[in-house]
Parts: sequence; structure tokens; C-alpha cells
Amino acid sequence: MNALLRRLFFLAVLSFSYLIFSGQNGEAAETPNVLFLICDDLNCDLGCYGHEQVKSPNIDKLAQRGVRFANAHCQYALCGPSRASFMTSLYPTQNLVTRNAIYIREHVPNVVTMSQMFRDHGYLATRIGKIYHYNVPLHIGTSGHDDPYSWNITINPRGRDVIEQDQIFSLVPGSYGGTLSWMSADGTDQEQTDGIAADEAIEQLQNYKQTGNPFFLAVGLYRPHTPYVAPHKYFDQYPADSIPVPEVPEGYLDTIPKPAAKSIRAKKQQIDLPQETAQQAIQAYHASITFADAQIGRILNALEETGLAENTIVMFTSDHGYHMGEHGHWQKMSLFENGTHVPLIVAGPGVTDQGGVVEGPVEMLDFYPTLAELCDWKAPSTVQGVSFAPSLKNHTKHTRESALSQLHSSFSIRTDRYRYTEWGEDGADGQELYDHESDPQEMNNLIGKPEYKETQAKLSEMLQKRVAEAQVPPKGLKQISFKNQRRVPKQF
Repeated sequence: MNALLRRLFFLAVLSFSYLIFSGQNGEAAETPNVLFLICDDLNCDLGCYGHEQVKSPNIDKLAQRGVRFANAHCQYALCGPSRASFMTSLYPTQNLVTRNAIYIREHVPNVVTMSQMFRDHGYLATRIGKIYHYNVPLHIGTSGHDDPYSWNITINPRGRDVIEQDQIFSLVPGSYGGTLSWMSADGTDQEQTDGIAADEAIEQLQNYKQTGNPFFLAVGLYRPHTPYVAPHKYFDQYPADSIPVPEVPEGYLDTIPKPAAKSIRAKKQQIDLPQETAQQAIQAYHASITFADAQIGRILNALEETGLAENTIVMFTSDHGYHMGEHGHWQKMSLFENGTHVPLIVAGPGVTDQGGVVEGPVEMLDFYPTLAELCDWKAPSTVQGVSFAPSLKNHTKHTRESALSQLHSSFSIRTDRYRYTEWGEDGADGQELYDHESDPQEMNNLIGKPEYKETQAKLSEMLQKRVAEAQVPPKGLKQISFKNQRRVPKQF
């Protein structure tokens, strides 16, 4: 009875919203819906991104009917700041969110968020799971550091991955979200938090089909964030002894700036892991990816079955990159490609270059203005992103020269060919330069090489210009700094 009453309540809300806004804002019924899908701590270990082992058939299928971005990057290599950044289309130096556990309106109380824009146009904005920052697994089942102004409806699933937390293996006993931890779980997909989230998303889509209300549905899955928990069948697909572990040559740390070395050696318990432990961690991470892919597949199937796919933009992504042993580092918080590179796929109305791959750089800030353009709206004046809608019609059209990423007080840019990083103010604590044509793994720092002197100078000028622009508060945006908080936080 409770489930029935909840369904009837949602239908009533949907119908009422539709009646109110369709009369006030006629274009809402004609513009496309949006299904925003985001995984937590997912790197580009996916079949469609060329990974030889990971099985991601549903995400791969989405890429075939949409456009895949091969060079998309977060603006801060940490969950909370990254999510606050793309939801506001502001750089972390503008919305002042440069650490976790911050409510966005503590710093920018009058910001109009991405989903809020849809609400303002008469859409029903629904959040399922994690969109803004959550402490995982501590906040699963709660609203975390959510922004209530962004949504009409919020749903916080909680499954047996949380209930059975005491059974999870961790390198640091009792610590799960911040260290390598995993469990091959009993039970079915739909008993896990993300399986429940998929069920909830399917129910919402069925409701939308009945009411005809335009929607912005954001589904935030928790996997593959630690602890890496998935049912046994997903672990079985990745025999641990068949998994290669990245190797780091002796003396490698001496080739990069000290802050860079410190960033990838911050977690002492995760340095120089035994081969078997490293293989088990990667096995669990990949199992969690395939489990998440299965839930995405269920949601996308429901979108097709309800007949909503034809008029629904689907955007799939993650919140930042992730290391699984590359550079000797595990998890997030780096300015290497592994730390900033995110998967990004867009399909649906306005996407005509199906199967196209965009090689030019884009930023997660660009989600907001892109969706606005696809709906034929003008984004709020505070929005700092650049719409990549032209790339959805022709993958050879690039909309940016570089993508900017930040970690603490240091910054990095990624162009179509190079990554250039400056640690400390104006690179006072060191620089890094990598040529992706010859070194896609970023293991050969080219700083100081005579043949790259001119390239370094140009990239340094570009980086410093971009950082300066990202420091300027947009006109009309109210900023509130915490007492004694620096605009750009102190380095490691």
C-alpha cells in the first residue's frame, strides 16, 4: 500500500506541475526531456574508450547511438568541488567550493543551478541518488550535501551494500570511502543501492509517460566509488590472476615536481601494494563498473520501452578521473590524465553525428550551456561553460582550445595534444609537460627539453590566462567566503 500511495502522490505532483507550467510556459511541452546519468569515481575504463578487459555493453551501446567525447575533463579532481562546478557551470575559484562537505549556497546563495534552470522552464526535476557531494558510504540513504532548490522530488536509495558494511574488506579496517575496500556480495542487483536507484528511475519514467510532463531526471549511481561492492557474478567476470597491474619505473618520482609526487603518495597505506592485493582491487573496481553498467542498461531500456527515448537527451558521465595503480597511485586527487579525464556520452534529440568521437577538449562546465542550447534556451548570465552542441552535429567541430583543471592551488590544462601543469603560483613549485602523441600515459615529463621550450612558453601563457579568467566572479553572482578561507586553498 505504501508503494501504491507513493506512486499516486508522484503522479499527482507530475500532473499538477504539468498543468501549471504548460499554460505559463508553452515551450516546455515541445522541448526535449533530459536523463542525466552519472557514476561516482568512474574513470574511462570502458569498452567504448578502448579498455581491453572491462565489459560495459550498455554504455558502449549508448556511445554507438550518440557522440562520445574522448577529451572531457573535470574542473577539480575531487567529488564535491567537481559536482558543484558542473551543476553551477562555475569554476571552483568562482563558486568557492574547493573541498568536500559544502552546501553550494553557503558560498553562492543566489546561483541558478543546472536542474534549477529546468525547473524554471516548467520541468519536473528529480534527483535519485548522488548528484551533489555525499560522504560514501556514510551518507547513502540520506540527502548528503544536496541542494533542495535544485529539485522538485528527491529519492535516496539505500541497499544491502550499506547494511552489510561490516563484511567489507578494507586496507584500513573500518575505513571504506577513503581507502581501497571491496566485497563480492550475496544477493541480487536490485538489493544493492544502485539497483534500487535503477528501480526508482524506471518508476519515474513510467510516471512521466502517463502524465506527459517534461522532465529532468538525474540518476547518480554510487559505484564504482569505494567500497567496490557488486554481486558475485560481476567479480566472476574478472579473474584476479589475469589482471595486469601498472608498473612504475625506478626513479620515476625524481622526474616530476615534488608537489606532484606528494599528490600521488598521499595515502601511505596504498603505496607499493603487493601484486595479489593490487589485482584484487582492480578486479573489484572493474566488477563495480560492470554492475553499474547493468543498472544503466535497465534505465535506458525503460526509456525505450516507455517511448520516451525519441524526445529525451541522455547525458552520461562521471565526476572526475581515477587511478588504479597508474603512476603508482590509487583513487583520485591528481592532475594527471588519470585524475581529470572523464567519460562523456550524449545521445538523443540534437545529436545527429551518431557514433561520432570528439577529440577536442571539453569541460564539465560545458554540460549546462549545452543542455540549454539543445532546449533552445539562453543559459543564465553567470554560466561560464561553452556549449558543445555544435560537436553533437559534427564531431570534427571543436568548441574549446583547452580544458582547465585544478587541485588545491595548482592548475593544469589539456589541449588536443598536450597536458601542461603548473604547481604553485605561476609554476613556482614545478611544471609538467606531456605530449599525448608520443606519451599518452604521461610518464615522460618534457620540462627542460630544448625542443619543447617554445611549446612550454605558449602553454604557460595559455594556462595563466585561463586561471586569471577563472578567478573573476561573474556579474550578479553573490559570493560568501568562509572566515579565514583563502580563495585558492593552500597547497598540500
